[in-house]
Amino acid sequence: MRETIKQYKRLYRCLKKTYKRLFRLMSRLPVKKDSIVFESFRGVQYSCNPRAIYEYMRQYHPHFRMVWSVDKRSVDYFEKHRIPYVKRSSIRWMFWMARAQYWVTNSRLPLWLPKPKHTTYVQTWHGTTLKKLAGDMDEVHMPGTDTVKYKRNFFKESGKWDVLISPNAYSTDIFRRAFLFGKTLIETGYPRNDYLYTHNNRQAIEQLKTTYDIPKDKKVLLYAPTWRDDQSYEKGRYKFDLPLDLNLLKQKLGEEYVVILRMHYLVAENFDLSPYEGFVYDYSTNVDIRDLYLISDLLITDYSSVFFDYANLRRPIVFYMFDIDQYRDTLRGFYFDIEKNAPGPIVKTTEEVVEAIESFAAQNFAVPPSFHPFYDKFCYLEDGEATKRVVERVFLGKDLTQETANTAVTTSTR
Repeated sequence: MRETIKQYKRLYRCLKKTYKRLFRLMSRLPVKKDSIVFESFRGVQYSCNPRAIYEYMRQYHPHFRMVWSVDKRSVDYFEKHRIPYVKRSSIRWMFWMARAQYWVTNSRLPLWLPKPKHTTYVQTWHGTTLKKLAGDMDEVHMPGTDTVKYKRNFFKESGKWDVLISPNAYSTDIFRRAFLFGKTLIETGYPRNDYLYTHNNRQAIEQLKTTYDIPKDKKVLLYAPTWRDDQSYEKGRYKFDLPLDLNLLKQKLGEEYVVILRMHYLVAENFDLSPYEGFVYDYSTNVDIRDLYLISDLLITDYSSVFFDYANLRRPIVFYMFDIDQYRDTLRGFYFDIEKNAPGPIVKTTEEVVEAIESFAAQNFAVPPSFHPFYDKFCYLEDGEATKRVVERVFLGKDLTQETANTAVTTSTR
């Protein structure tokens, strides 16, 4: 068995070297002017900032040649919706990546992939962060790596980025330091959150509920937790034991509410939800979370960055942080004191989750006073125009430095 594993690893290294050599040869071909390759969460989704940018450009700048880099597990979705794509790591994908004028992604690309000189790598990232990132992490507990290796590989990747998008000044400071990023950073707000402003109306929400088969006569609770670095099956596939007591939730809230589960894209669990049919809906895959934000009346989360985005809707948030001591002190650590500055109540049991929901319901789902300073600090750039600002600055070459104080563009050289 050990010998077989060794042979497999040798073959993998050999194939990777071959791919890299082949890619370098392809990148000598002429650049495809106005061509863009998009990717979201390592090719498994059609979502987030890359989606917002793609859809805006498809509508307003259709002369650009655009294609999506897609993991083979997600091909059916792109086929169904007639979205142009290439399979990640295929020969056709390599030709596109090697000749593209732009790469746009919200996560990391394969580490072996060299960036051609003619390509501008636009990193949108995927959230304002509570938990520490990359260079700011004291220890790394992820499988298949250690602290030194993880940071080395991360900085190797971030060194390829040409443009980085930031949602606010708070994130700008963190991104510069944690990613060791010294190139062009655009502080514009997040393109993906434009949708929360343009579609936050009764007609759009009713249509979304119809699309996702969500009852229109019940309140909707969205449960969207993050993953745990130290709980995994293997590298890139994380365990998650559902801490919410669904039986208790159904008993206490089943008459008036339904629950939507949204697991992190790295979580590998497939929950048996058959006992909760009609009460719990699992939309963890093949759905953009922006739709789930809009149809939900309240968010339940933990340390995930989703609460920064959800705050744009000015709706209640309950923080179910049952393991906060371990997460804060051992796994990641936080950039600010969430226990003092959370825009909603922090609870540690399902019973307390129920109590918090009932308290919000009694107040007609009004946000607490702690919400307003949080919104002013993290959501002040969000106005439904972030995508336009990014496109004009990055792809159309317009100078945004003279725009209003709502937008900042900062550039420095390594």
